[in-house]
Amino acid sequence: MPVFENGAVKIYYEEAGSGLPLFVIPGGGLNATVAGLATHAFNPLEEFSDQYRVIALDLRNAVGSQAEGPLEIERTWDAFTDDQLALLDHLGVDRFLVMGFCIAGPMIWNLLKRAGDRVMAATLVHPSGYISSHPDIYYNNNMQKWAPEFTQRHPEVTMEMASEFLHNMYTRRADFVFTVDRDFVRQCETPVLVLPDDIPAHPYATAMETALLAPNAQVSIYPWKENDRKIALALNHIRGFLALNARAA
Repeated sequence: MPVFENGAVKIYYEEAGSGLPLFVIPGGGLNATVAGLATHAFNPLEEFSDQYRVIALDLRNAVGSQAEGPLEIERTWDAFTDDQLALLDHLGVDRFLVMGFCIAGPMIWNLLKRAGDRVMAATLVHPSGYISSHPDIYYNNNMQKWAPEFTQRHPEVTMEMASEFLHNMYTRRADFVFTVDRDFVRQCETPVLVLPDDIPAHPYATAMETALLAPNAQVSIYPWKENDRKIALALNHIRGFLALNARAA
């Protein structure tokens, strides 16, 4: 079970396959882990390892993970991006394709902001984003599901500190995709494929807004998770999108 140590941070990751790197960020909020990919509509480690070097990691401080490090209250999203780029550097990866679920949507936009020249194409699967009808959903969910177990495991971190972290991550960024603004998306030339969902934590309107703004965006069929046949069609779309952008590189 490979664990990459980067200063005070330990990141658990897994790899499958060979070829062009496909970097995968799991869904599951702040408890996103490689193991959780098995519960997703599809598992990229299984679906794409026949053609790509698939690399997936646990989020720092996910409950039940070996990925641990400081709770960077002021840096939130950027701390996760630090981990992702450090792991890729450690593995000798320069340019890569990226795919992510749920919380990975904002993380991918942050990757594009900070290292856009390294990202060949991005696939955002039921991405999270702000929606005015449920403005506090991420704060409330994480205070209930992530913070209690995390603070129990790390007694040096109080619930008040966890609350401040979540406010900085979500409440004080309560717009769009949290990590970038609309002007950034309008100017982002990186090819993007969006597979939207329509639940409060994966708002359809926000996902579609990113697709409509990004100049080189594509959108999957919708809804795409209703049955195995629709999932297969969505996977065909992803495979074509990845192959096209792999050739372009």
